[in-house]
Amino acid sequence: MDFNMKKLASDAGIFFTRAVQFTEEKFGQAEKTELDAHFENLLARADSTKNWTEKILRQTEVLLQPNPSARVEEFLYEKLDRKVPSRVTGGELLAQYMAEAASELGPTTPYGKTLIKVAEAEKRLGAAERDFIHTASINFLTPLRNFLEGDWKTISKERRLLQNRRLDLDACKARLKKAKAAEAKATAEQELRVAQTEFDRQAEVTRLLLEGISSTHVNHLRCLHEFVESQTTYYAQCYRHMLDLQKQLGRFPGTFVGTTEPASPPLSSTSPTTTAATMPMGPSVAGLAPPAEAALCLEEVAPPSSGTRKARVLYDYEAADSSELALLADELITVYSLPGMDPDWLIGERGNRKGKVPVTYLELLS
Repeated sequence: MDFNMKKLASDAGIFFTRAVQFTEEKFGQAEKTELDAHFENLLARADSTKNWTEKILRQTEVLLQPNPSARVEEFLYEKLDRKVPSRVTGGELLAQYMAEAASELGPTTPYGKTLIKVAEAEKRLGAAERDFIHTASINFLTPLRNFLEGDWKTISKERRLLQNRRLDLDACKARLKKAKAAEAKATAEQELRVAQTEFDRQAEVTRLLLEGISSTHVNHLRCLHEFVESQTTYYAQCYRHMLDLQKQLGRFPGTFVGTTEPASPPLSSTSPTTTAATMPMGPSVAGLAPPAEAALCLEEVAPPSSGTRKARVLYDYEAADSSELALLADELITVYSLPGMDPDWLIGERGNRKGKVPVTYLELLS
């Protein structure tokens, strides 16, 4: 008990001495040991890293989970070391509503069929979003949190110790200046040597930790590349799903005109009479004929003498029927447009084969 009381009194005395030294420094009444320029730069760099890591972390969390209540709930689960409950994404919930609507309104009607197709696409989009969130959380958010909750806490602790050692050192310097008697000076000099040794040792430990921030930047750079890669994969999946949905919606005659009667593709007012005669009348979202007739149409209509262009294929494309031309990424094909065609499609030629190709899969070269 006596030992504890003595230690408590000693600690209180040290705390009071540091407080006095700090206060006098603020009022310019005491000298302060300054750190060298390199050390100060390390401190500033560490503070900037911590501040920007916090901001990037918070905004990434908002990007992955826009609902603030859900973010708070997930934070509490993580702090309690409990598994975060699986959430239904917005796309998956929309898919569920659309599927239920189609079931009640009539799954065989044009509207019902379209609802089902869109619901399937939204479900795939929701699954892709879930995978992206999971990957980004593991590969990007977790390393940022680990830095803030691990390395940065260690750095902060050692910086506080360094601050205390500096206050002790400067307090010893002040006592040495005030000492008059030889014995008091000797005692003050001994205390100063001890304080200087402890300060130098703590400064070296803190400096090594601060220099480790460079390794933190390298690690965060790698994580940033992984985040970009996962985001690229996610958006590429969304793009493919929506292109597939766009193609599927075009196969429902009358879906957008409120009738089951086939819609005729528009014909250009400048198209030749022979071309108009050979173009079959039938439904298609791309402004072309149905598969069986489109093949005949492509055979009979000669390509324009001018207006052909070279195009490079950006992505693989699987032909949906005989009217379309399958594509392989990076290959070169010749493309042109026919009167009345939907602007989102072109006629592509590769050797003796020809067929419709989506413009979004191409890079037009000339």
